[in-house]
Amino acid sequence: MKKILYPGTFDPIHNGHIDIASRAAELFDELEFVVAVNPEKNTLFSFRKRVRLIKESVSGKANIKVNFFRGLVVDYASSNGYSAIIRGLRHVSDFEFEFQMAMMNFHLNKNIKSLFMMPDEKYIHLNSSVVKDVSKNGGDVSAFVPPCVQKALFTKFSKINTLK
Repeated sequence: MKKILYPGTFDPIHNGHIDIASRAAELFDELEFVVAVNPEKNTLFSFRKRVRLIKESVSGKANIKVNFFRGLVVDYASSNGYSAIIRGLRHVSDFEFEFQMAMMNFHLNKNIKSLFMMPDEKYIHLNSSVVKDVSKNGGDVSAFVPPCVQKALFTKFSKINTLK
């Protein structure tokens, strides 16, 4: 069974992530989103909420799983039978960071391969920070995130704006 891991913060997941995952899942028997748990990172949503949002967003896709992890991605991949890690590339600037990570992962475990995929061109400009910023300022993000994420963003920012 060929399994691929899709690690990230996913704060929040957006349609660019889902596009990459859906297409990668066609090439592998199983794809697993793994949400990074990093207490030092200031995320909008807790890792548990991010896991729930991803699960709801991909609920119709039988060979996509969702989990969370702490520590090194290559260790998680190796201990859970994954042969590859998929990462998205939108721009040349993404390549530099992803290349460094891929080389470090290769150094740590030569058996785990790194694959890169570009999202559909309609999502090439998306990142979670932009989605959060647009939503926080009352913009419509419905074309960029699943309905459950749009609702979660609206709820979160309504609470934050009420406290100000």
